[in-house]
Amino acid sequence: MEWFELQVPAPCHELLVIHQMRRSQVNPVAMERSATSDMASEKSNPSHSTGAVQMRIKNANSHHDRLSQSKSMILSENVKVLEPVVEKEGYLLKAKIADGGKKLRKNWSTSWIVLTSRKMEFYKESKQPALANLKPGYKPECVDLCGAHIEWTPEKSSRKNVFQITTVSGNEFLLQSDIDFLILDWFHAIKNAIDRLPKERSCTSRNLEFKLRRSSSTELLNSLDTESKESKPEHRKSLIFRLNYSASDSNDRNRVKSRLKKFISRRPSLKTLQEKGLIKDQIFGSHLHLVCEHENSTVPRFVRQCIKAVEKRGLEVDGIYRVSGNLATIQKLRFVVNQEEKLNLDDSQWEDIHVVTGALKMFFRELPEPLFPYCFFEQFVEAIKIQDNATRIKAVKTLVKKLPRPNYDTMEVLFEHLKKIAAKESVNLMSTQSLGIVFGPTLLRPEKETGNMAVHMLYQNQIVELMLSEYSKIFGSEED
Repeated sequence: MEWFELQVPAPCHELLVIHQMRRSQVNPVAMERSATSDMASEKSNPSHSTGAVQMRIKNANSHHDRLSQSKSMILSENVKVLEPVVEKEGYLLKAKIADGGKKLRKNWSTSWIVLTSRKMEFYKESKQPALANLKPGYKPECVDLCGAHIEWTPEKSSRKNVFQITTVSGNEFLLQSDIDFLILDWFHAIKNAIDRLPKERSCTSRNLEFKLRRSSSTELLNSLDTESKESKPEHRKSLIFRLNYSASDSNDRNRVKSRLKKFISRRPSLKTLQEKGLIKDQIFGSHLHLVCEHENSTVPRFVRQCIKAVEKRGLEVDGIYRVSGNLATIQKLRFVVNQEEKLNLDDSQWEDIHVVTGALKMFFRELPEPLFPYCFFEQFVEAIKIQDNATRIKAVKTLVKKLPRPNYDTMEVLFEHLKKIAAKESVNLMSTQSLGIVFGPTLLRPEKETGNMAVHMLYQNQIVELMLSEYSKIFGSEED
């Protein structure tokens, strides 16, 4: 068996010659003659030998010789691997929140970040000590910046100065620092590095470069043939499978439909499931008196827990009850309250006090009948219209006394709490007027909305504001 060895000065010429040999199926005897004539011409005219393709015929005595000869056709001594230039490095807080599009639990950790023109690498400590302590074969976590996207994301964390990097492979990283100028410098450095790179990754050229450096000639030729072929048999096979499967698919669907109909006709009622304890009574969305009856109290336990948490760590928070909490976390708290008996609002997952206040407002907003019952709405509106202040207070107090016991007691506890909020107005910037705007539409609304919604909203705010400013007179035991 005879083997050909090609010596080509540039890697791109190597690929071209090999591929043309494959396609044209050159005759070895003809190549031998051509090589002989080339050698003769080289002797007569040496100046034309530069850059020419030289071929020699050797006998391959062993498999090892053939492999070494084939690899010599690909590897080139002229290829030099340059170390990437480090543009910036230093410590930042890092959290990986997605891997290949799959969301991950956010876990902040300090990393030594090395930024080059094309990528970022994360180390646990400064790069030089880290490289000395790395195990053989270990590679640091790396982020390819080609095609990546960077943006400020303050909504992703309660920490300040947070921005996110999203790669084309679906990985997402959060980077943070409390030092404003430091994080700003990092943001611009990474953004400039991304902007200098092409928007779309040239996968073909990168794969080709990798093959030229690492593959043998046999593997390279096979890969070129494989890439040019189309996978027609797989498409034909899948089409035949679908045609065969569709015949029996209709029978399976009919059987599933009949079983579902039988199950639905025999399923137990909601009342039966509640009696057996399979479905628990919901806190959110239930009537106030039903929640109180279930808990054997006149004020829902969840309302007292929220008020206690806010008075413990939220009285002096700027914009308390006005600022919205994270809706996803509020919904999570809602689910916990509906499904579990015990609730600890001091848990770290409820550390944002705006989540607690948001959940409390949601509880009152989702009551089927508001805290001020529908039948009392028009009466409260007429009372707030009274011009004389003393008469107006007395009329409102009379209506409050007529409320059902769960409504009255819950209202008394809530407004006592809101009065404490208003007392800290100089710190939290929440006056009685601000609280009236927040809680008016939540606690008081008509059963059927009419055309004068703006007027109703004005009265709702004024009623809440009056009950806060005159709390002691309206809920006091003594007559004015």
